[in-house]
Amino acid sequence: MLKKILLGTLALVITAAVLARALLPGAIEESLNTVDEHAPYPVSERARRLHDSLFIVDLHSDSLLWDRDLSERSSRGQVDLPRMRQGNVALQVFSATTKSPAGQNYEHNEAGTDTITPLAIVSGWPTATWGSLYERASYQLEKLRDLVAANAPAVVFVRRKADLERLVSARQADPDIVGAMYLIEGAHPLEGDINNLDRLQAQGLQFVGLTHFFDNELGGSLHGTSGEGLTDFGRKVIARADELGMTIDIAHASPQMVRDVLALTSRPVVLSHGGFRGHCDSARNLDDELMLQVAAAGGIIGVGYWDAAVCDYSPSGIARSIRYGITLMGLQHIALGSDYDGAVTTSLDTSELAALTQAMLDQGFTEAEIRAVMGGNMLRFLRRQLPE
Repeated sequence: MLKKILLGTLALVITAAVLARALLPGAIEESLNTVDEHAPYPVSERARRLHDSLFIVDLHSDSLLWDRDLSERSSRGQVDLPRMRQGNVALQVFSATTKSPAGQNYEHNEAGTDTITPLAIVSGWPTATWGSLYERASYQLEKLRDLVAANAPAVVFVRRKADLERLVSARQADPDIVGAMYLIEGAHPLEGDINNLDRLQAQGLQFVGLTHFFDNELGGSLHGTSGEGLTDFGRKVIARADELGMTIDIAHASPQMVRDVLALTSRPVVLSHGGFRGHCDSARNLDDELMLQVAAAGGIIGVGYWDAAVCDYSPSGIARSIRYGITLMGLQHIALGSDYDGAVTTSLDTSELAALTQAMLDQGFTEAEIRAVMGGNMLRFLRRQLPE
């Protein structure tokens, strides 16, 4: 009798585990990565022709975090390859999120908790990722490389200038060919070891985010507790990234860290996803004076698509934030940084980006301005900054 009870209990546990693996990851994502319900956005023939002629670059998507095949169109989330093609996205920078604190907010977070560990477990990630942030970054990079390999030659992994030019040339013949790049959201996956930067770079890492929602070994987060600048280790990371031809991402960095980075690096930086404090007074955004320093150093800001970045996250609201950035910093410093699939609510997914082109036309943007913001600025930046 006892044996039957134990076997029955084991069967229940196994069934519960199987159901959790099958259902929980999707349910979690469906609750976090949402698009507001809306009627189809009207897009004029002029806007459609212009949009279809653009080379669009998005500097930030967290799609690798979630448990779905990005090769297939999904009803969840905001980015996958079919929707990128429908939205005419030429190049997507995919970010690896490796740690997020419980109760995550824009004002004040401690580093002691982590919500990614249970997500990794329930999503079936390798056991090595359960206790290692480096392994989580490496695993998400492996997921991206597997995506590229499974869809080659229709997806190009961009690491060097030659890869970028191959993508540009290929899209002239077939606009369904898309490119992918890799970013770490915060450099805590280095686990305090500079050699891990070399290891990830050798696998394809190009953009190095310094912090996320908490202070780490490199210094203070915009949403942490210390407000400090770069630590000694942080300075080593900047120096080594410069040597390797990598690009620093200052999104989520404290103001003092941003100043330290600008004083130390010999290369222009990006802020992959965010907005302007003078336009949207949010704790997520840096103040305008610091943004001007980023521009003076040749940097680029990826304007986000969610409320804390632009306040009004409708297509017209995003366009107004872009106009503010152009007026503040100059046209050449503004790009797109959606933060798609980053636990944000948006007004459109990546398949609907023509609505943003329409909104900019409606607000009097010239076609040259639209081309620059939607991808031309980042294309020029990458042609200068990617290693040979």
